[in-house]
Amino acid sequence: MKFTQNEATNQRIERISMKHAVVGIDIAKDKHVAQIADFRGRVLTPYHLSFDNTLDGFQKLMSWVKKTQQKFGLHSCIFGLEPTGHYWFNFANWLHEQNHDVVLVNPVTTHRNKENRDNSPSKNDPKDAIIIADLVSRGYYTEYAPQEKVFEQLKTVMSDREFWSKQRGSIKNRIIRWIDINFPEFHRVFKNWEVPRALATLRAFPLPSDLRKMRIDDVIEGWREHGMNRAGGARGRSKAAQLIATAERSISHKKNNASRDATRQELERLLNEYDRLCSFLEEIEEDIITLLGEIPVAQQLQSIPGLGTIAIAAILGFGGDPSNYAHGRQLLRRAGLNLAECTSGKYKGQIKLSKRGSSGLRKHLYLATVGLLKENPDFKQWHEKNQSKGMTKMASLFKLIGKLARIVIGMVQRGEMYRAQQQVLEAA
Repeated sequence: MKFTQNEATNQRIERISMKHAVVGIDIAKDKHVAQIADFRGRVLTPYHLSFDNTLDGFQKLMSWVKKTQQKFGLHSCIFGLEPTGHYWFNFANWLHEQNHDVVLVNPVTTHRNKENRDNSPSKNDPKDAIIIADLVSRGYYTEYAPQEKVFEQLKTVMSDREFWSKQRGSIKNRIIRWIDINFPEFHRVFKNWEVPRALATLRAFPLPSDLRKMRIDDVIEGWREHGMNRAGGARGRSKAAQLIATAERSISHKKNNASRDATRQELERLLNEYDRLCSFLEEIEEDIITLLGEIPVAQQLQSIPGLGTIAIAAILGFGGDPSNYAHGRQLLRRAGLNLAECTSGKYKGQIKLSKRGSSGLRKHLYLATVGLLKENPDFKQWHEKNQSKGMTKMASLFKLIGKLARIVIGMVQRGEMYRAQQQVLEAA
């Protein structure tokens, strides 16, 4: 389909002929509800069908659809689904494997059109099913086309990484809270508690009372016992002396032996969980590198200076195969980074991002562009040029996100590696 929105909508409408049965299905966890309409949105079934989310239920639906087709002389069928949570995955894939046309209707679109037929805000599953069928007949849907297996794997792995990264972030916040309560001066000695020496300190001497009346050599030996091979040296002895002096003047609450033991155990559990999550994420990143090696376009994207492995994996995992896009604007729309404006008469509303798309893709396109502004000379130059024209830093950043999307899709469409701006000017 062409990218122009009106032409794409017209093509979706024209796709549905007079001989089509349009099946609208409201998805739920255990039972789905279906209604059938014709190409003009007229309801063909006097009663809705409720069927289980099982193979028997799917076959029951197909038998019902075939009977309706025979009754009205319809030889084609299109299934419209409202993608509710994760409950629709298996059903949509089953329909696709049976060579049926499957399309998706945005739940927001369904909600906003629920009063079209009866001018009532009431909501129920049969009504939603016929609204979905009606929306499909008017072209308000998107194609359901499963990605190639390697892109599906990459999406699964990246979703897994997002989950475990969030869990690790939660644990890190708990550890920082623990430090702030029990050793508030710790951050004066170690600005980053995740470096090896700081972690060894938290494991060996978590409380200020553990450091009082200790010698520098004792602290260095404690670091060695917890995995630091180069614990000593001038820097190590300086840090140890600073740590002991800081512990002597700590304002942390003095506790009895039982309370100190409970506090140490709390930190030990948090650190063990932190190590476990870090191990998970290391394994996931190894899987990501392996999967990217199986995708030819990944090598093209790796030629962009400053575009990291995780950013590439996110673009390919959450965005899918870039060769399916005709223009970078489509990738932005997939991420919900397209602009939305509300105007009426003399009123002109503020232009904002639609945020109707993959939040994971949107997040990583933003982070990727921030990284490019630090590492890529071309993006640095474009950023400075934008600001010289009076554009704010944030506005320039979002403009460059669009630039990145166009570069990615353009490279893939032409089968080229990245060429720096200076190379392009010299070639011209």
